[in-house]
Amino acid sequence: MVESSVTSKGQTTLPKPVREALGIVPGDRLRYVIFDNNEVRLMPVRPLSRLFGAFKHEGAPVTLPDMERAIADGANQK
Repeated sequence: MVESSVTSKGQTTLPKPVREALGIVPGDRLRYVIFDNNEVRLMPVRPLSRLFGAFKHEGAPVTLPDMERAIADGANQK
């Protein structure tokens, strides 16, 4: 279990294990989700720029007509 204290201004420092678990670095933003039972979940807000290069594709680029054909084929399979 990891704990931290809250200052008179309502601020706290996230302990290193929490920052590592969330994968956050200085300048990142956090989202707080508050549930009805007063449980709070911290979630990192990921800017789109952080996703660059996250999806690798091996092989030749796919053309727009190829994508449209694949979408149509998938819709016809239902």
